[in-house]
Amino acid sequence: MPTSPTIVSRTNSRRRESWPRLRLNVQFGVSRRGLPSADRFRRWARAALIDNVDVTVRLVDWSEGLALNASYRKRDKPTNVLTFVYSETRPLSGDIVLCAPLVKQEAQVRGKTLEAHLAHLTVHGMLHLQGFDHDSSQDAELMEGLETEIISKLGYADPYAETSA
Repeated sequence: MPTSPTIVSRTNSRRRESWPRLRLNVQFGVSRRGLPSADRFRRWARAALIDNVDVTVRLVDWSEGLALNASYRKRDKPTNVLTFVYSETRPLSGDIVLCAPLVKQEAQVRGKTLEAHLAHLTVHGMLHLQGFDHDSSQDAELMEGLETEIISKLGYADPYAETSA
């Protein structure tokens, strides 16, 4: 697992060829109504990009979220985000699955906008795909710090700050 990531500055256009490459496919397995555009997901994924990545972000309904979580994590309930890593060689490849109705419900309960919560979970999934995890308190601290930094640069509030609905 990476221990000291470097977030590449994207301000120098002459260095563009040295940027990590993102290939992103966004799939809507639910109605797009009220959801951000694929371009928004691209912006969020790119903000968390540390390595070359081929990724599909798929937004799913309750039943698909439940089926995937039951099948792969042996849990009988949907989860907000699942990350599947298919290749740890460059380019990294995988899927990020977001259970849209659960994410919407969580956003409402936490007093956040749906867009801010989706941005956070997309960044979270991208970091998982690139080798970060939160299995230990030290790993969680590193990952949450990166998420907060990235989300802040995107113009959203700290996803771990306490809010009241």
